[in-house]
Amino acid sequence: MMKSTKPLTVNQVPLLDVCRDNDLILNEIAQAISAVLLTGRFIGGPDCQELERSIARQCGANHAVGCASGSDALLLTMLALGIGEGDEVLVPSFTFFATVSAVTRVGAIPVFVDIDPTTYNLDPKLIEAAITSRTKAIIPVHLFGQCADMTSIMKIARQHNLFVVEDVAQSIGASHAGQLAGSIGDAGCLSFYPTKNLGGLGDGGMITANDQLLADRIRLYANHGMSPRYHHQVVGINSRLDTIQAAGLNIKLKHLQQWTTQRQENAQRYRRLFAQFGLSDWIGLPSEDQLGNHVWNQYTIRIRHGNRDEFRSELSKRQIGAEVYYPIPMHQQACFRYLGYKNGALPQTELAASQVLSLPIFPSLTEQEQEYVVRSISEIVETTSLSRRQAS
Repeated sequence: MMKSTKPLTVNQVPLLDVCRDNDLILNEIAQAISAVLLTGRFIGGPDCQELERSIARQCGANHAVGCASGSDALLLTMLALGIGEGDEVLVPSFTFFATVSAVTRVGAIPVFVDIDPTTYNLDPKLIEAAITSRTKAIIPVHLFGQCADMTSIMKIARQHNLFVVEDVAQSIGASHAGQLAGSIGDAGCLSFYPTKNLGGLGDGGMITANDQLLADRIRLYANHGMSPRYHHQVVGINSRLDTIQAAGLNIKLKHLQQWTTQRQENAQRYRRLFAQFGLSDWIGLPSEDQLGNHVWNQYTIRIRHGNRDEFRSELSKRQIGAEVYYPIPMHQQACFRYLGYKNGALPQTELAASQVLSLPIFPSLTEQEQEYVVRSISEIVETTSLSRRQAS
């Protein structure tokens, strides 16, 4: 009996399906891990050195240093750059906690700068006003897969003699003005958390740098400040990328470009579908910097009318995964209350936090699944509009 070629009816879509994306390369990953098990070299094995070389090439940088997580990548870079007590570091508030906690862990002071409402990245026009005599560095976060305006940021940093540490956790392979994320500033900090474009089998991170001395110092801090063995030059931490993680990532890195292309195709399809369903008045679509290459870690829309959280709840009823990155800006978090920021201090950040909603965009997402997502959004908008007309 011939099998039907008619596509199955879609009635649910996950936000992310790591297993589906990994399915075609499971045997390759298993073989790579088995090879590590046979060597017994679980820390600092050959796969670790191979991955560092490959990531340096991938990011267009001269050097790369593996570590235990993206959070540690940021912390190690702060330590290696000598940023410490009383120094100020300019950061976005619209970011994940790790960007800011790395600053506070070395005793420095995070100074929050508002975002560009179209890209969600640091607004370069606001940076100079935040610089003081104590400012030591800027951490631009390449959010959702798109680089910040590094041309402007680097110009300001050079004028004021500031370090620039790129947070590349969501943007491996992204570029701005022909330069790859992680090769533009003094250092780039990557995360291999499983939800990233290049996700590992657990935690893992890496720092890229063009300067040999900085890379060496980062490596020193990542290994208890020890060189040679049992001689501790600085008070470092234990933050190493284990060999099994590196082995899996070496396999996955070979497929990164294909997955990136699939994410980009999915983003283009969303734009066509939203136009087809006439949702432009209700839904704010993500923008693309014409000078850059967007790699779409997230496809983040704005709910311009109505309640975003209710909108998300309606999607959940239709079994569609959607997430809010990020619902509470860092300057409004309880642990950073001591910094003294009031509500309204960063208006674009606060507005984005109340409106953004990220939709599924993982590489193996199907066209039928995307159609189901957008059709469901159209139904929610239609129902909400009807309720408003009836209420008025």
